[in-house]
Amino acid sequence: MKKRNRYTAEFKAKVVLEVLREEQTVNEIAAKYELSPVMVSRWKVEFLERSLQGSRLPLALFVVSYM
Repeated sequence: MKKRNRYTAEFKAKVVLEVLREEQTVNEIAAKYELSPVMVSRWKVEFLERSLQGSRLPLALFVVSYM
């Protein structure tokens, strides 16, 4: 039986930020990292929901990535 992969918050943020830049499609980004497009889309939704709930982590990661 295959083990489930666990991804760090930093890795998820990196992938989501690529999606938000809209330079490539979700499918292209998912293929680049060998991930399911559905999972990448789910990460994007979670990222945006958390940023709307006042969590500073997604915003902080967003700002750091553009420095």
